[in-house]
Amino acid sequence: MHSHGLARPACRRGLYARRSNRYGWFMLRLTQAPNIAIATLWADLLCEAGMTASVQRQYLGAAAGHLPPDQCLPEIWLDYDEHATRARALLQELQDLPQRRWSCQCGETVEGGFEQCWQCGALMPRD
Repeated sequence: MHSHGLARPACRRGLYARRSNRYGWFMLRLTQAPNIAIATLWADLLCEAGMTASVQRQYLGAAAGHLPPDQCLPEIWLDYDEHATRARALLQELQDLPQRRWSCQCGETVEGGFEQCWQCGALMPRD
């Protein structure tokens, strides 16, 4: 509960368009995402970790070319300032996931985060 006696809303995308939400609480812009798919993934990850996050500017991609490119990227916003440090660390961990290169039994070289061969469908060997 907030001091106004209202419970904060659960994780929802796209409800808030300003620095303060409809309840008058100020929100914090955490980061921009390269596209709406990644923005949604990041916001969902933060919500699963107990931090109320939302995606803003998800529809501005259509304005690209009419607005500066950096103004058209989707943004991740947090309801609570005190979650910022933990949220940034969680997103950094996600971006720093190790990428593997492995050779499949069929001879194909598989790179990146793929755990299954795209040539034959075999699973990545567990070392």
